[in-house]
Amino acid sequence: MTGPFRWNKWLPPAVAACLFLIIWQLSTVWFDVQKWILPSPVQIIQEGIAQWPRVWMHTMATLQLTLIGFAAGIGIGFITAILLHLFPLIKSACYPFLILTQNIPIIALAPLLLIWFGLGPFPRIIIIIIVCFFPVTISTLNGLKQTDTNMLRYMAMSGASKRQIFGKLELPHAIPSLFSGLKISATYSVMAAFIAEWLSASEGIGTYMRTANSAFRADRVFIGIVIIVCFSMILFGCIVLLEKWLLRWKTSQG
Repeated sequence: MTGPFRWNKWLPPAVAACLFLIIWQLSTVWFDVQKWILPSPVQIIQEGIAQWPRVWMHTMATLQLTLIGFAAGIGIGFITAILLHLFPLIKSACYPFLILTQNIPIIALAPLLLIWFGLGPFPRIIIIIIVCFFPVTISTLNGLKQTDTNMLRYMAMSGASKRQIFGKLELPHAIPSLFSGLKISATYSVMAAFIAEWLSASEGIGTYMRTANSAFRADRVFIGIVIIVCFSMILFGCIVLLEKWLLRWKTSQG
């Protein structure tokens, strides 16, 4: 089988994960590790089944928050990259501040956002946007910048306008770089949502894990970790599949 579901691609990590879980389970039994210190995989699964209605409610809250922030971050990052590319003066003036946004600790920024925008979901969405837009902006800018100079000269000599050069040459050429930024943002968005919920929220996986951590319920903390990892992998996989489909369609159209 070809494509992303080839056995030779997924079998080795699957076997390694199974071996890791088996060793983990046997170690907790042999060394009689306390549940509040390190629960076994079986105990985590049992607690996940028992807590499923509550976990599902928190998962849906995190899912909604992540998708809204991720979509907004993509849009803002893409538009920012286009503006910086088309207007070099704006790029030279704003690029340092673009870098600065990634050097401000989220933990330090979150209290300010709460003061400015209240306790609703809007401050948490802003946190996700700040984390997500930067990879999309930088990767798209690099893709636009690396357009074939020979093709640029050819289209300019052919009488193509700047709009035609951008829409038919530069933007299509930047699509692979754009998807590189989307993959990074996809994983960052889930982590940003978790941090935002941990700092200030009444629902979501971050809130669930904060409560579990306060109660020394390590099994519930691991449930939250598993959900975050799975959600990140699913979102990343969706971006990969979309990239394969879009680039294949683009190639067939070309």
